[in-house]
Amino acid sequence: MIKVGIIGATGYAGAELVRLLLNHPQAEIKWYGSRSYIDQNFADIYRNFFELVDASCMDDNMEALADQVDVIFTATPQGYLAGVLTEEILQKTKIVDLSADYRIKDVSVYEKWYGITHKSPQFIQEAVYGLCEINRNLINEQTRLIANPGCYTTCSILTAYPLVKEGLIDPSTLIVDAKSGTSGAGRGAKTPNLFCEVNENIKAYGVTSHRHTPEIEEQLGYAAGHEMTINFTPHLVPMNRGILVTEYASLMKKVTYEEVKAVYDRYYKDEKFVRVLPQGVCPETKWVEGSNYVDVNFVIDERTNRIVMMGALDNLVKGAAGQAVQNMNLLFGLEEATGLNLVPCFP
Repeated sequence: MIKVGIIGATGYAGAELVRLLLNHPQAEIKWYGSRSYIDQNFADIYRNFFELVDASCMDDNMEALADQVDVIFTATPQGYLAGVLTEEILQKTKIVDLSADYRIKDVSVYEKWYGITHKSPQFIQEAVYGLCEINRNLINEQTRLIANPGCYTTCSILTAYPLVKEGLIDPSTLIVDAKSGTSGAGRGAKTPNLFCEVNENIKAYGVTSHRHTPEIEEQLGYAAGHEMTINFTPHLVPMNRGILVTEYASLMKKVTYEEVKAVYDRYYKDEKFVRVLPQGVCPETKWVEGSNYVDVNFVIDERTNRIVMMGALDNLVKGAAGQAVQNMNLLFGLEEATGLNLVPCFP
């Protein structure tokens, strides 16, 4: 059994990790870390775990935890892991970090967009960006540190990646319009996330300044073979879970539906968790909710010689905890879908 510790277990992503790992046949949670709820019963905080979890929340002592587990998931705010990670910890255990601390290779870009000083830049180059469908060959039993991708970025990258990689679209024209449920903002009490603020409302936020922008640019830039600059605009919608992205770009040449579909199929036909939908079917968040799937599709606009690419995922599963478990499976040589064969729930 893989012994697991979770720092930030009482946030939304952390609780989703608990839900997934309880059903994982090869994992055992040994540490429910939570700075806000130390010594409180985990099942009293999330009553969906009543009679399923009989454990109290512990602190966030990474050094003590590293001696007890094989892997630590850090579902924590930006800057936490970078401030406590040491070589000694990495020599004892593997880390899957759900924050952005090690996702961006250029530390100056990280510090500019996140507005904080990176405390352990020496580990940035070692960290593997854990988007399994793209970087699977870089994740193995020797890997020590995984930078788990963000929710918006996972959906945005996977939706456009095949066409960027194959040069079918002009990457300088890429526009990403994204919408997320309110769980993407975390569990902390914030006035903009109150029911009366969110209900019956949709709004853009982080316009031209959202922190996931450089992450999308960096990863798609690797696919393009050069640096990219995109427009990324997120929106908050009044639902619990889900991300929908609609992306627009100019085509480099005239193409048919069959030609573009063949490109998507070449990249994703063997991917369990990426589903390329039939012609004319647009991705919807309700058909991926509670699962680790990403649904993608596209429509060619012949009138403007542009293409509209669409993707949907559950921001707490494939956008966070599910992807983290996917990475854990690869780290320990398990079948990648272990513990993740979740049928989307509806209604």
